[in-house]
Amino acid sequence: MRALLALILAVLGCLPASAQAAAWGPGRLDQYRNFPSRHVELRNVSVWLPPDYDPQGDPYAVLYMHDGQNLFDPATGFGNKEWGVDEAAARLMAEGRMRRTIVVGIWNTPRRLAEYVPAKAFDRLPEHYRARVEALYGTPLSDEYLKFIVEELKPFIDRNYNTAPDAENTAIMGSSMGAIVSLYALAEYPEVFGAAGAVSTHWPTMKPADGDELYDDVKPVAASFLAWLEASLPEPDGRRLYLDAGSELDERNYAAYQARVEQVLERRGWHRGGDWLGRTFPGKPHNEDAWRERVHIPLAFLLPPKGEANAE
Repeated sequence: MRALLALILAVLGCLPASAQAAAWGPGRLDQYRNFPSRHVELRNVSVWLPPDYDPQGDPYAVLYMHDGQNLFDPATGFGNKEWGVDEAAARLMAEGRMRRTIVVGIWNTPRRLAEYVPAKAFDRLPEHYRARVEALYGTPLSDEYLKFIVEELKPFIDRNYNTAPDAENTAIMGSSMGAIVSLYALAEYPEVFGAAGAVSTHWPTMKPADGDELYDDVKPVAASFLAWLEASLPEPDGRRLYLDAGSELDERNYAAYQARVEQVLERRGWHRGGDWLGRTFPGKPHNEDAWRERVHIPLAFLLPPKGEANAE
């Protein structure tokens, strides 16, 4: 309790200096620098508010997204590129194709890969492969990372913004390894997240050595994730899941393993087009430009206007 109180005081104490409201394309962007945590290292958090944000009106859904520095501003984005989530979401809301939503961008850190590797799937790997993954990424920290989101960041957002805190109005999304940890979040916290988006999912998890192909090594690694997913995926019960693949660099792994995940969904009673949507974009690169082109698809599917069965 004392540690929790200290954390709350630290967050409250940093607000006047670290929360900056600024005009930002459509809507407003609040920046929180060095957001404190008991579970993971400090990181920045960006909170995008749509143009019509009303702190006293009907509450807003919340979409949590990984790699937050790549979402809104090319100045902070990888390779000076960004998803344009603010523009896409504002347009969809204005067109009545997406419910009123706040987007929370969680910036990554040098421990990004360790935080995004699903710990329980990692535990299913043969020892040899656990050692290889750990050598590349470090000991998986995804359980701690999700505790940060669920136990610290989400309560802060719900206290300080006009949100609907239930699972039906809480989604999580990312790309590449951020897509993997989004699926992990949906399975580990189905009472918190009612929807997850997995964009250009990095099913291989591992990286090949220079000059080598990954196809042989990816099999046991991806198989461990599939086995975990089959055992851990929650019942649909109104939840939504978006999957896509489009890497020109690795279509053999990305598209093939997405098809296997789709089979898991069907075996578990998830219905295509209703509970989940899968797309492929052959030849599209694995970068922010490509994700910017199609981010409107998962946004509309995961958070359609209330009462609509499908907003594809």
